[in-house]
Amino acid sequence: MHKTKILTVDDDPDILDVLELTLSEYYQVFQARDGKSGLEMVHQKTPDLIICDYMMPVMNGREFCKAVKKDLLLRHIPLIMLTGKGEVHDRIGGIEAGADDYIVKPFDPGELLVRIKSILKRTVSTLDANPLSHLPGNTSIMEEFQRCIDSGKIFAVSYADLDKFKAYNDKYGFEKGDEVIRELARILIKVVPDKGGPNAFIGHIGGDDMVFIVENDVTDEVCREVIREFNAKAPSFYSPEDRKAGYIISKDRQGKEQKFGLLSLSIGVVSNSVQKITHVAQISEIGAELKKYAKGFEKSNFVRDKRQK
Repeated sequence: MHKTKILTVDDDPDILDVLELTLSEYYQVFQARDGKSGLEMVHQKTPDLIICDYMMPVMNGREFCKAVKKDLLLRHIPLIMLTGKGEVHDRIGGIEAGADDYIVKPFDPGELLVRIKSILKRTVSTLDANPLSHLPGNTSIMEEFQRCIDSGKIFAVSYADLDKFKAYNDKYGFEKGDEVIRELARILIKVVPDKGGPNAFIGHIGGDDMVFIVENDVTDEVCREVIREFNAKAPSFYSPEDRKAGYIISKDRQGKEQKFGLLSLSIGVVSNSVQKITHVAQISEIGAELKKYAKGFEKSNFVRDKRQK
């Protein structure tokens, strides 16, 4: 069973000890002594909640909070700021930086636990996101598909799917596999809004399946850039030995050992520029067909549906 992860960031070892004693019975607790190391820990552990002090060396709480909240993959994480008694400007600064709540030191352990429980419940109930990437989930994706259809305009929906991912998971384990999925999400977050404009959309269907929507006339350019970025990153997911060999030994779906090349990315582009689309199910069905076809090329690529109907 998943145990909620909480990251505590404070340069005072006594405060960290109190937090550890208060939280460890109910949560998995990680610690950092300053904002910079705390930010590194956020990327490594992806906590469900963060508690940080306002006054810290290297990177203070305000700077730390801003860094977390500007990252699309991290901004959903609720953050509680610890402030000194009577330090109103600290509380204001924390809230302005994006803190979700604050608590004054010295704090009552019981009150802190109640605050944490409340904020976690609120976060879960309001967040429609994939739990791994924290990109918009299936509800938002279906709503965006319907918005595209209702607009009456030309649209293009791109389905992105990793190739040879099962073999990679079997060889390296699910934690490394999750890192690959998060990296793909980061690539999409970097490329899609930059090339696709302010109305671009990115969603995570589940597993290694993601989707993005940009204007039809820039979709090919976006697909090429996403593939270029992924191909450049893919070798780093492997050990030096496997990277040098260019393949891994893993089992296929029948349980037989065989060689699998390095991870690649297939993208299927569904557009109403070549056929009429009136239902969200059509988008999903055509997308699945195109991804299957794209995977047959055994390398990163994208394909469009050019069938006139």
